[in-house]
Amino acid sequence: MTDLSSLEPLATFCGKCDCGCPQLFLDPDASAEQRVVITDDFGHQVRMSADQFGSLVEDAKAGRFDALG
Repeated sequence: MTDLSSLEPLATFCGKCDCGCPQLFLDPDASAEQRVVITDDFGHQVRMSADQFGSLVEDAKAGRFDALG
């Protein structure tokens, strides 16, 4: 996995354990298309633009993911 020390942490999902919870970061040095970084608890990451992340947030607010939980 890429070194995360240069990334700005924005949120930790779960955080109630010591399992390496998924996290949301901002990479100020990345291109605009890869600035938002989401890591999972398996050491992988997904990179996306702020616009793509905004779309994901809009979908969540609209309840489009409610069936997942």
